[in-house]
Amino acid sequence: MCEYNREGSFGFVLNQVTDLFLGDVLEETIYQDIPLHLGGPVEKNTLHFIHRRPDLIAGGSEIMKGVFWGGDFNQLKTLLNMNTIRDNDIRFFIGYSGWSGGQLDDELRQDSWIIANTNSEFLFTTPPGNFWREILRSMGGEYKSIAHYPIDPRHN
Repeated sequence: MCEYNREGSFGFVLNQVTDLFLGDVLEETIYQDIPLHLGGPVEKNTLHFIHRRPDLIAGGSEIMKGVFWGGDFNQLKTLLNMNTIRDNDIRFFIGYSGWSGGQLDDELRQDSWIIANTNSEFLFTTPPGNFWREILRSMGGEYKSIAHYPIDPRHN
């Protein structure tokens, strides 16, 4: 979740990687193969990033302790090509997830979401395919058992 207020909320899906790489969507050459994640169904023609290197990337907004959204993109491209920023310091997203004012609150009241806390280390080092299961396991109790459910319920 990057922003949450009365007017609405937005954030990114964290566990869905596309078949694309950053260099596939930019005109400039990016020498690292940085994967693109699907941030959500809204405006899939937009590119966003979160990172944990405010010491190197100017202008980002801290969205949780140690995690920053956005920043100086031209500076970032240079840092990527110099291998100063590695793929475990940053996540790129095409599109985002968004809710109008009050919509997310309604979904939370209906228990449509499981809320979990995490940290920057987990966020940037856990493989996206393991993300959901590892979060549920760390929550323990009934959530730990949900972590063992198949991704596709038809395979249950």
